[in-house]
Amino acid sequence: MLIRYKKTFEKIAMGLLSFMPNEKELKKLQQTMKQYETADDWQLFLWKEEDIIGLIGVLMVDEQTVEIQHISVNPSHRHQGIGKSMVWGLKELLPNKEIKPNEDTASFIEKCVYNEELVEGKE
Repeated sequence: MLIRYKKTFEKIAMGLLSFMPNEKELKKLQQTMKQYETADDWQLFLWKEEDIIGLIGVLMVDEQTVEIQHISVNPSHRHQGIGKSMVWGLKELLPNKEIKPNEDTASFIEKCVYNEELVEGKE
């Protein structure tokens, strides 16, 4: 389930964020975390099962639009549908918002949407 980021989860969140290609450098990673902690329009959510194993970070672009900035799953839990579950969990948390990817998350988000449409028979 998706939970909101809290400062107590900082090390876990930084570890998960570091799997994103653009967040490899410590300085950049620290700047990103600071942005999620201080900017009202940046929100970070963590995926918790028994442990926290994923995160999804968004930018509230305007009243109707949310842009996914980061999505990451612990490598030992990948290919189990967790990333897709996070995207759909975000849609449930923000039902009246249009959820769009940014350049870094576009290919993954498109795959989630494409697969869901096939399941629903919308080809």
